[in-house]
Amino acid sequence: MIIDQTLNQPEIQTARLTLRPLRESDAGLWSLYVGERQVARNTTSIPHPLPPGAAESYIKQAHAPARTEDVWAMDGSAAGLPELVGILSLDRMDRQQSEVGYWVAPAFWNSGLASEAVEGIVAANPHAARTLFATVFQDNPASARVLTHAGFDYIGDAEAFSVARNAKVTTWTYLRKLD
Repeated sequence: MIIDQTLNQPEIQTARLTLRPLRESDAGLWSLYVGERQVARNTTSIPHPLPPGAAESYIKQAHAPARTEDVWAMDGSAAGLPELVGILSLDRMDRQQSEVGYWVAPAFWNSGLASEAVEGIVAANPHAARTLFATVFQDNPASARVLTHAGFDYIGDAEAFSVARNAKVTTWTYLRKLD
C-alpha cells in the first residue's frame, strides 16, 4: 500500500507526544493495540476480533482526500515511548464543530497521555472549530475524566452502538466551546 504522506494535517507537539498523521509503519502497533478486547469495546467502530487487513484499511481511509475525519497517531518516540501509543481523531461536523475521539493502548492507561493529547488538539484547534464535542461510554469513567480535565462540560446522556460489543451502550456527551 502506498499512501500520500503529505496530508493537509498539521503535526502538533505536546510535552511527551507528537500528534502526527498515520504512517504505513503504524499498522503493526495499531493492530496489536486495537486487537485487545478492552480497547475495541471502548470504541464505537472497532470490531473484536479484528479482521485481517483492518489496520491497512484504517490507515488508507485516514489518508483519503474526501475524508471528514483527521486522524493523528500519538507518537511518543521523542520521550522514549513507542512511535504509536494511541490515536486521536477530529471528525468535521457542520457549523464549525468537530467531534473528538481517542484511545490509548492499555500499557499507557493512567499515564496522562490521553489528557495530554486531547489538551494538545484543543490548543491547536486544527479545524478552527468553535465547538468540540466528545462522547464516552458510561462504563469508561477514565475517558470522561480526560475530557473534564481538558475543559469539556457534560451536556447529557445518549446511546451509541459499539461494534465490538454488538450492542447499544449508554454514553455521556461533552462539549467544549472554543470561541
